[in-house]
Amino acid sequence: MLSSETITFHEIRERAYDLWERHHRPEGFSIELWLMAERELRAQREGRADRNPETGRPPDPDAAPNA
Repeated sequence: MLSSETITFHEIRERAYDLWERHHRPEGFSIELWLMAERELRAQREGRADRNPETGRPPDPDAAPNA
């Protein structure tokens, strides 16, 4: 039985597709986008949603706010 923490193939596929579209549908980056999707979902599950999914680092406190 799958736990609520398990990331499914379907979830990764959906996130990877979303990333692919957000990055203007690049060719030849399927593995990179798949791994990025997996990292994002794992960070989200581990309560690190406030971190940058590409770097895994928390936001820069000296950066200007987006508002």
